[in-house]
Amino acid sequence: MLSSASVRVVRPVIASTKAISLRFSSTTSQSAPSFAWYAKTAAACGVAGFLVSEYVLTDERLEPVYETLWSARQSLMRKAQELGMNKITIVPSILGEAHAFSDLSHGLHAPHFDWEHQKMWKSFDHAALRRGYQVYKEVCAACHSLDRVAFRNLVGVSHSESEVKEIASEYEYTDGPNDKGEYFQRPGKLSDYFPKPYENEELARVANSGALPPDLSCVVKARHGEEDYIFALLTGYSDPPAGVNIRDGLHFNAYFPGGAIAMARNIYDEVVDYEDGTPATASQIAKDVTTFLTWASHMEQDQRKLIGLKALALSTLGFGLSVYWKRFKWSYIKSRKIVYRPDRANIKDV
Repeated sequence: MLSSASVRVVRPVIASTKAISLRFSSTTSQSAPSFAWYAKTAAACGVAGFLVSEYVLTDERLEPVYETLWSARQSLMRKAQELGMNKITIVPSILGEAHAFSDLSHGLHAPHFDWEHQKMWKSFDHAALRRGYQVYKEVCAACHSLDRVAFRNLVGVSHSESEVKEIASEYEYTDGPNDKGEYFQRPGKLSDYFPKPYENEELARVANSGALPPDLSCVVKARHGEEDYIFALLTGYSDPPAGVNIRDGLHFNAYFPGGAIAMARNIYDEVVDYEDGTPATASQIAKDVTTFLTWASHMEQDQRKLIGLKALALSTLGFGLSVYWKRFKWSYIKSRKIVYRPDRANIKDV
């Protein structure tokens, strides 16, 4: 049984606890709609921005606007020259220079293609990677190096370990020194990197009319438009339009800056014979080798996506637990009210 003094102490505590719970429930009921409104507004803005950028303000729909602005700029520049004004600073900055790929001197802007590996829930097409490696080996490797890719990187991606060992053994590498201090030739192994087609840059320039073939290890990262640009470049060869002169040794490609490229067209129908029987059309070959070069530039992409999905799942679980703890556990401590009452400070149990 509680004493009368204990009852006098316990009753205020119970009453204050009930008041705290009522005050918390009324506070959360008022603040919850505000938080929900902000969350819904932020989500709606994000979805609206994505839809507008993907389906409304596309390059195809903006192209007429760019052409109109460019023609207006050209007409204003001609009018200025007729009036004797040699320099106009405002018109070019507003109507011309804002779009980086507005004329042939910078190269045409590559159209966007729907690549499967760019989607959040998709990985690289490993069959396409195997075909892309075949295209690189039979077509591209004669001029372009792949310095930052080792044979071991192909294991489990496009080939099995035994297949990669067989591929590596086809090349000879200088190794040593041995016990006699001499260097020797040995067949390639998994840890070796892809061999270079030329021993040095000078030989590469001599063999390609002064042009240096770029290394393809990170070429997708290094080009504006990334894989869209590579695919458009490989399939964009054509005859030069009227008024455009291309000197000997160069080839016209509207997607290359300046329009004149030293690399000749190498992608044709049936230029390779795929092992899996896929029709070797020019567009299919360009797509496969572009996919392979994209993988070479982003070899960690699939693993990064897996880690991101795991982190997203754990973050969602953690967020739910934190909301529960905040709402039903920690809130009582944060919303409690401690009152000092001097008239009850000296109460003693009887």
